[in-house]
Amino acid sequence: MNRPAILLTTAALALGTLVPATVGGPAAAAPPAGGAAYASAPGPLGTTVEHSHPEVLSVRGAGVYRIGASLASLTRNGHVGWTAPGCDGVVHTGVTGSWAGVLLLAFRNGRLVEVGTATAPPRSPAGASVGMSFDELEAIYGRRGSLIRNDAGDAEAYLVRVGSRVELFTGHPIRPGVGYFQVGPASFVERNFRQGPSC
Repeated sequence: MNRPAILLTTAALALGTLVPATVGGPAAAAPPAGGAAYASAPGPLGTTVEHSHPEVLSVRGAGVYRIGASLASLTRNGHVGWTAPGCDGVVHTGVTGSWAGVLLLAFRNGRLVEVGTATAPPRSPAGASVGMSFDELEAIYGRRGSLIRNDAGDAEAYLVRVGSRVELFTGHPIRPGVGYFQVGPASFVERNFRQGPSC
C-alpha cells in the first residue's frame, strides 16, 4: 500500500472511531438552535456527530468547502487545519470550525477535488450516509446509483453520478456497511477508487 492510501485509511479509521471524543467541544456540545441534537445513522454502525451547521454533503461540497475552491484562499481564511502533501499535485487536508474532525479534503493543483467523511452526519441530499448498508443505498437511489468494483477486484463501492461529479460510498475495512462517503469530480474520485492513486 502506498503512502497516500495509508494516510487516507488511517484518517478514515481515526475519524470513524475517534470522532465522538474529538468533536465534543463547545460548538458540538449544544444542540442546534430550535431543536434537539441530531441523531446518528440507524443501527449500531452510525457514529453520532452533532453539528450546528447544515448536515448535507453534496457533489458541490459542504459549507465553504466547495468543489473547485482554492487551497490558498481556504487556508488564508482559516478554514484549513492541517495539510499532508501527496504526489502529482495532490494535497490532503483537515478542516477547522464545526466541520473539524468530520471532513477530509483533497486538492489537486491547488483546487478542491474531493470532500469526504467517515461520520454520520453529514448525509447526501438523498439522505444516504456512513453506517448504512449497500442495500439501504440501493433502496434510496434505485436506478440512479450502482454497485461497482475497483479494477483490482478487491473492493466494492456504491456510485451515484450527478453530471460530471459523483457521490461514492466505500466499505469499512473492519465492519459491514459504508465506512466512507466522498464527493467530487468523477475524474478524481471515481478514478482513484477504480485505479488507485497514481503514485
